[in-house]
Amino acid sequence: MEKLANKMIVIVFIVFIFTINIFNILMPDKEFSESENRVLSQFPKFSIEKLTSGKFTSKFETYITDQFIFKDFWVGLKSDIERFSLKNENNGIYFGKDGYLLEDFTKSDEVLANNIKSINYFNKKLPDLTTYFLLAPNSVKIYEDKLPMFSKPYDQLKIIDRVKNNLNGKFIDVYDILKRKKDEYIYFKTDHHWTMRGAYYSYREFCKNIGLNPFDFNKFDKEIVSNSFYGTFYSKANNKHISADKIEIFKPKFKTSYKVHYLDEDKYTNTLYEFNHLDKKDKYSIFLDGNHSLITIKTDIKNNKKLVVFKDSYSHSFIPFLANHYEEIHVIDLRYYKLNIYDYIKENNIDEALFLYNVSTFSSDENLSWLRI
Repeated sequence: MEKLANKMIVIVFIVFIFTINIFNILMPDKEFSESENRVLSQFPKFSIEKLTSGKFTSKFETYITDQFIFKDFWVGLKSDIERFSLKNENNGIYFGKDGYLLEDFTKSDEVLANNIKSINYFNKKLPDLTTYFLLAPNSVKIYEDKLPMFSKPYDQLKIIDRVKNNLNGKFIDVYDILKRKKDEYIYFKTDHHWTMRGAYYSYREFCKNIGLNPFDFNKFDKEIVSNSFYGTFYSKANNKHISADKIEIFKPKFKTSYKVHYLDEDKYTNTLYEFNHLDKKDKYSIFLDGNHSLITIKTDIKNNKKLVVFKDSYSHSFIPFLANHYEEIHVIDLRYYKLNIYDYIKENNIDEALFLYNVSTFSSDENLSWLRI
C-alpha cells in the first residue's frame, strides 16, 4: 500500500512538471507585466558568440523567469509560505515595520562610475549651460528604523556622498530634509516612489539652492485621489496582507495654465495629471502620464526660462512644482530618447538642465551612456 502511494506521488509530480512545461511552450509570451509594471524579457537572439560568452544563457534564464506560466500565483504562494515561516524578505523586498515594504539595495560600482563620467562629460560639452543634479534617496535609507532585524542593505548615503564629491555641476542634497520629514507621508509603503508630499519638500530644497522662491505649502490644495494604490514593491513581494497606499496631489490655488505635449504619442493636454490611470494598476502614472521619451510643458509664465530635465520617474511628481517657475520645461527620458540631446538643447535655446534620479536607478541605469555621443 505504501509503495503504491509513493508511486502515485511520483506519477502526479511527473505529470505536473510535464504539464507546466507544455503550458510554458504553448502559451504566447507576454510583453508587459501589469502587476510588476515593467516590460518583460523576450526570447533572446541566438549566436555562437553569445553562447560562448555566456550572454545568451544569462538572457535565456531571465526570459524563462519572466515568462514562467502563472508566475504571479507561484510568487504569491512562495511569499505566503515564507511569511508563515517568519522570513522577513521576499524577492528582494523586506517586510518592514508599520506596513512598509522596503527594497534591498546593493552596491554597483561600475555603472555608478560610468554615470558620473557621463554627466561630467555633459557638463564639459555644454559649459555655458547651468546644470543641477538632484539625487533622491530611496525609502530603504530614510526608514532604516523600520527594517527587520539582520537586514543589511548597502548604505545609500555613501552613494550620495560619492556622487556629490565626484560630480561637476550644482549638487542638490535632499537627504537631510527628507530625513527630518520622515514622520510625514513622504514615501509610498508599497511602491518605490516618493509621494508628491516628499517631492514637495525636495522641490523646496531645490529652489533654495538655485535662487528660486518656492511656493508655500498653503498655496496648494491637497487632494487624496486614490486609497487603493498597490505599487511595485507589493508586486515584487506578492504579500497580500499589506494595506493599500493613498495618492495625494497638489493643486495650485493661484492662477496658472499649462500646455503639455507628449511627443511620442503626439498628444496634447492642459493638465499635469492624467486621472484615467487611477482605474489601472499603475496609478502612479497619474503624474505626467507615466513614462515618455520626450514631454514639453509650456506655461503662461513669461520669463524666458527654459529647463531640460533628464530623469527617472521620481521626477513625475516633482515637475508639477517646477512648472510654476519656468516658461518651458523639456522632459527627456534617456531610456527611450535616442536622438542627439545636444542638438535638441541648442535648437530649443535651453539654458538650464536638471538631472533628477533616485539612488537605486542612478546606480543601475546604463542609459546615461547616451550622453557620451
